[in-house]
Amino acid sequence: MTPARRSAIIGAYATFAMFTLLAGQFWRNLIGWWGFGVVAVLVLVGAVWLVVAERPTWNWRRVPKSTFFFVGIATLSIAWSFYPGASALGVAITLVSVFVAVVLAISIPWSRLVASLAAALKWVLGLSLAFELWVAVFVRQPLLPNFPPFEVTGEKLPLAFYWSRSLLLRGGPIEGIVANRNLLAMAALLAVIVFGCLLAAKSISRVSGIGWLVVAGLTLALTRSATVVLVGVLVLIALGFAFWTRRVGPNGRRPVYLAAGAALVASIALLFAGWNLLLQFFGKSEDVTGRFDIWNAVIGLASERPLAGWGWVGYWNPWVEPFDDLAVRKGVTYLQAHNAWLDVWLQIGVIGLLAFAAVVIGALWRSWFLAVDRPMDESGRPLPFSSASLVPLLLMVALIGQSLAESRILVESGLVLLIAIAWGTKRRQWAPEPLPAPVRRARFGTELPTHAHADPPTVP
Repeated sequence: MTPARRSAIIGAYATFAMFTLLAGQFWRNLIGWWGFGVVAVLVLVGAVWLVVAERPTWNWRRVPKSTFFFVGIATLSIAWSFYPGASALGVAITLVSVFVAVVLAISIPWSRLVASLAAALKWVLGLSLAFELWVAVFVRQPLLPNFPPFEVTGEKLPLAFYWSRSLLLRGGPIEGIVANRNLLAMAALLAVIVFGCLLAAKSISRVSGIGWLVVAGLTLALTRSATVVLVGVLVLIALGFAFWTRRVGPNGRRPVYLAAGAALVASIALLFAGWNLLLQFFGKSEDVTGRFDIWNAVIGLASERPLAGWGWVGYWNPWVEPFDDLAVRKGVTYLQAHNAWLDVWLQIGVIGLLAFAAVVIGALWRSWFLAVDRPMDESGRPLPFSSASLVPLLLMVALIGQSLAESRILVESGLVLLIAIAWGTKRRQWAPEPLPAPVRRARFGTELPTHAHADPPTVP
């Protein structure tokens, strides 16, 4: 196999894996759970093949130990779980997700991984808009999944059960192929981050970058997701502080950190003072679309087993007590705590919460300094800052912001991105990546280097 063909296959696999992680519900709605299982096996087999083909090397001293701590506690929780069968299934899914994330992080350069993420986001956003247009023009009514995981009767179903509500031509909100406007909005926000940074770094063409930024912005607007809009504000604030930190240099950062702390305190105070106005602005109910009731139920249950939790499951299993009726609203059984931190506390207690926090804080910490510290070449000479090096930091801020209102950071794309960033940033501390190259168009929407370029790389 020629190096070019091998590179194309690796890029195609990484793109397919990222797309599946971002749009798992698309496969489940399209071909059912058994079909999705086949797709998931393909992703796992591809990860095993990637390890065999690339034979990546890694040093125990150069990996984030917090990952093993978190996964280890989740696995051990099967022993004390209230629902050991569901925990075994949840742990297996988590282990597969972490394995795929680690393989992607150590087998391919970070620049290639970001290119694959960008390509997957193109597919998610492009297919979502095309799907919503098809439903609005030809179906002209709410559309159910091909394989609904519920009994379809003559009675009126909750709107959350539909794949699409056919609202594109009325200005939304739209759900896209992922069947959820908050998930689609998050994909759009990730696309804004990735394409914006790559465009600023001149790693993609101006036409392509601007075009996909427009698509991402349009998608975000059509979802009408207040949650992701607020997450986007956090990302902008983090971007502003990163630019400020770069400008003042290592010796002038104290005012930046003091300002950041003051801004955090002021934001919390304003949030409490203007809570009702904020809800009115976004058109939300006083209980934040039922989240307060869910949080109260989760806190009450977690308080019964505060230290080690009830057992890890990841995303809740609807057939298992107590998740079968823990969060029910308007006929819909919700399968997450709508807050990742409460979810971890519920499942693996304070011990697991500390381990999860170590993973998140470690990844954020390394992402921050790799974004604001000036890169060096092999001889120790300073290089220009790269806009692409902001990608891990902004992705982490987005994931953390989302984790306050959703539990997606614990499953599928959220968990894989978290672990990939944690391992990628850790490796970057020890082995800087060579200078990137201008890009040429490759198959499957990825962008491949051709020769040396002056803009430094993002975190490998």
